[in-house]
Amino acid sequence: MSEDAAGVVDPRDAAVIAPASSASAAGGRFRFPTAILLTCAALGVAGAVLLAPMNWLSTLLTGPLPFVGMALAGLWLLPAVIALRLLRRPLVGLLVALISGLVLVPFTGLGFGPVLTNLWWAAFTELPFLFVLWRYWGTWMHYLGAVAVGIVYPISAWAWFNLGSMSLFAQIAFFAVTIASCVGGTALGILIADRLRKAGVGGRRSQRF
Repeated sequence: MSEDAAGVVDPRDAAVIAPASSASAAGGRFRFPTAILLTCAALGVAGAVLLAPMNWLSTLLTGPLPFVGMALAGLWLLPAVIALRLLRRPLVGLLVALISGLVLVPFTGLGFGPVLTNLWWAAFTELPFLFVLWRYWGTWMHYLGAVAVGIVYPISAWAWFNLGSMSLFAQIAFFAVTIASCVGGTALGILIADRLRKAGVGGRRSQRF
């Protein structure tokens, strides 16, 4: 890097420095210090404790009371939302979902099914932030992911719940309950994360809201 007598950096060198600094900042967002990993592990285990009974309960309710089962759907978003809101780092939602799913494997009798299920739900919590490359952490983006999964899940599980045999009103109600549950679970996750941050968990970050 060249510098003149007055200490002014050559503009040609400045053009090289700027991209290098940007690349370093971008890479830093994808690093996971030990404290972040430990927090994700704790959230993952806590999520598994919550979801272990919910897995069995939702399975039992699928046949006789599918609407009640859908009222629990938002709980699958909870660990990932808390992680993203609290830590505000790329992919922590998926990491927490992975840990939670692995912890659940011995307790559900479904093999690695809980891992795939948790990652599927967590993907929707990450998706809105992926579109902006995790540079903006507006609260409304959490809700965008919640509404998206609330719409996609009933469509993907249409045959499983035999929605085609339901009346139009029942189908609309099914979607509404699922969306409301996902939005409610997201709101609860945001509330918990904000309380944890006020208590000093996860550190204090100056991020855009």
